Amino acid sequence: MAVVNHAGSAPRFLRVLNGESFASPPVWFMRQAGRYLPEYRATRAKAGSFLELCYHPELAAEVTLQPIERYDLDAAILFADILLIPQALGQALTFGEGEGPKLAPPVTAADLDRFARADIHATLGPVYETVRRTRAGLAADKALIGFAGAPWTVATYMLAGGALREPAELRRILYSDPGFMGDLIALICDATVDYLIRQIDAGADAVQLFDTWAGGLPEAALRTLSIEPMRDIAARVKAQRPGTPVILFPKGVGAMAPAYAELAEADGLGIDFAMPWDWARAHLSKHVAVQGGLDPMLVVTGGREMEEAARRLKKTFAGVPYIFNLGHGFTPDTPPDHVKRLVEIVREEH
Repeated sequence: MAVVNHAGSAPRFLRVLNGESFASPPVWFMRQAGRYLPEYRATRAKAGSFLELCYHPELAAEVTLQPIERYDLDAAILFADILLIPQALGQALTFGEGEGPKLAPPVTAADLDRFARADIHATLGPVYETVRRTRAGLAADKALIGFAGAPWTVATYMLAGGALREPAELRRILYSDPGFMGDLIALICDATVDYLIRQIDAGADAVQLFDTWAGGLPEAALRTLSIEPMRDIAARVKAQRPGTPVILFPKGVGAMAPAYAELAEADGLGIDFAMPWDWARAHLSKHVAVQGGLDPMLVVTGGREMEEAARRLKKTFAGVPYIFNLGHGFTPDTPPDHVKRLVEIVREEH
């Protein structure tokens, strides 16, 4: 595929998802708005809590735009959280300082009918307003990414009542009560489609599905719990809003990544920091635009190791559709100056 260097009418981020490639790829970062930025911490303090910030459109739009203003990135990603969906369905959500999210009580089969009747938009309306405000504050050459958690990852939190280290117990539920697990996944799929459609209507240019817990699932379970639900969501979004690119990020799936890349409904595929870059180019880039791959810890340490890795990553994907990103999100100890230097490396034309 020919390398494109001239300016186009659409944001470069969207042009890559449409099959173009650039000598200097478009760049954005997962968790680019967050605790590593002093301006974020100031805005978070103003909001009062993480959830209050998520539901405060003016302040949520402000933090969404902060990394664009600081680093001139090619795309902003909506500031929200993947657990707003279960909260909107009716599960109580709290974020304790230093404790992570809590969903109470853990979901059971008895909850599903009530959850299915919930008006999620009554809760999520402020998120759509954040999208509108953010899009209004972005330049025309910048893209806005909407997002949601993939059904399996959201389900793990709903079933466990919060974060967990290893979802082995949840696989047991799949095997012992597949009907309940299937009904829960279907419920999350329906809510996620509605959620993403509203984000697109409010101004999101593309959407991304995050499946953080996809890694480690046996192949049959991976297809049932991750691949097929994400395909279903992407297909329904595209049927209702044709032309909207969909990016999938199934973390930790290794050699199963081509099963996602080969989906007709996928426009982009995020790769984690453990996936070999040459393998990803050979097996994925002929199907989708590849995104990501850099270890976030390299940005924490910075220096020559980070710079050399970033240049190798660019070189690996030269000539094919590629979006520069991390293999997971920034951590709170990331120095902002290291991010600035990383963006400078990405912008190099040679």
